[in-house]
Amino acid sequence: MIDLLTVRDTPINLKHPDRLYIDGKWTLPQSASSLDVIDAATEQTFFRIAGTGPGDMDAAIAAARNAFDHSPWPFLEPTQRAEYLRKLAAGLRARIEEAATFWTRQTGVVFGMSVGSISRVPALFDYYADLATSYPWVTPGSPEFAAFGAVVNEPVGVVGAIVPWNTPLSLAAYKIAPALLAGCTVVLKAPPEAPGELYILAEIADEIGLPPGVLNVVNGHREVSQQLVRDPRVDKIAFTGSSAVGRQIAATCGERLARYTLELGGKSAAVILDDYDLSIAAAAISAQETSLNGQVCMSLTRVIVTKSRHDEFAEALGSVFGSVRVGDPFDPETQLGPLALAKQQESVLGYIRTAQDEGATLVTGGNRPGHLDRGYFVEPTVFANVDNRSTIAQEEIFGPVLSVIPAENEEHAIELANGTPYGLNSAVFTNDIDRAYQVARRLRSGTVGHNGFKTDTRMGFGGFKQSGVGREGGIQGVFPYLESKTVLLDGTPTRFQ
Repeated sequence: MIDLLTVRDTPINLKHPDRLYIDGKWTLPQSASSLDVIDAATEQTFFRIAGTGPGDMDAAIAAARNAFDHSPWPFLEPTQRAEYLRKLAAGLRARIEEAATFWTRQTGVVFGMSVGSISRVPALFDYYADLATSYPWVTPGSPEFAAFGAVVNEPVGVVGAIVPWNTPLSLAAYKIAPALLAGCTVVLKAPPEAPGELYILAEIADEIGLPPGVLNVVNGHREVSQQLVRDPRVDKIAFTGSSAVGRQIAATCGERLARYTLELGGKSAAVILDDYDLSIAAAAISAQETSLNGQVCMSLTRVIVTKSRHDEFAEALGSVFGSVRVGDPFDPETQLGPLALAKQQESVLGYIRTAQDEGATLVTGGNRPGHLDRGYFVEPTVFANVDNRSTIAQEEIFGPVLSVIPAENEEHAIELANGTPYGLNSAVFTNDIDRAYQVARRLRSGTVGHNGFKTDTRMGFGGFKQSGVGREGGIQGVFPYLESKTVLLDGTPTRFQ
């Protein structure tokens, strides 16, 4: 086990932080640029990695293209590719605490939560490996004008995977695992603010002998991401990030008719019906908002309750959320760590100021914690009497800020819940299962939980409206990495006889 008292004094274990993983080799970058990765709790440089320039991105794309066009990888049996997924899973299991340490230091996630979340990532690779034998890769049909017909599912080609800094490893896994299973090759663009876990993944790929060019791991800022999106050698983009950037990616892909899936922002609503205990709802919503310190797109940040119970609930939520312990994310007593970046801290504090200017009632929080003199911390914050048209009710804040919105009745509550450009996640709090189902069917979001924050990515995850295009996770997560082909023959091939 990691000694939490000395973890920040432990040297990093990355083998090649000065290199990029391209074409199965750790390659020196073509320029001398480097990127500093900052510890979110101390504001000090944690480690330094090689920066990716245009020439490096070009080399990574070329490697992935060559591996797809000229290597056996796309033509292996799915069960053969699945063996590599199992080896990636085993490699990650051996390095869970190390990967969790990177995640905590880079983004401020409480260490216990980080370990728990990363511990589930290997199972994702195993899940997709298991699909190798059950997925309908080839489906024979009854053609009208041929002796034999079949629909075959083949890999879409070269995939550009772009992930954000808040949960880089799990979000990368939801793209890489189904892409590799399908027979695609991948250029993974790691976030420059949080690349550590993805370098670990690249090291494992190297150790298990993943064929050259099948997975390439680079990093960098917007310029190289745009290069990846624009390049005609890239057949599909898989992106997780803001809706603003997602719109730009969709426009660029549309110009060249590239495939894309987008998992974007959210402004998710929790609808509390009048039969539900307010104290229980307050505790559940407070607990989920500590996840990733509020830096999660599917967080239930808008809480809608009828006017007659609004003040009571706002007080209960403020009491519970305001008592959350903020501090060092490696301290076992800490419930809420820092935000990942200085600019993110300033953004969240700016939203808090805007909310006050627009007339929302501050119940608790609203500042940097007074007892912490360094780190990108923001107090757990609750606003009441929030107008659903206001800035904090319409824009994604990505921090520990909750809004309580009064509704006239259940019908109005559903209308308010649906009244944003987003539709990623939501929840309905009620003791009546039938009412829960009826309200869930009317909420315009990709996931609806009952009596709390719930998600099950093995059943698929994604959003309505500006929260995204397509789905990740589950069997649905394989679809975007495949193209279907109809094969019509004058006779029946031996394997189908």
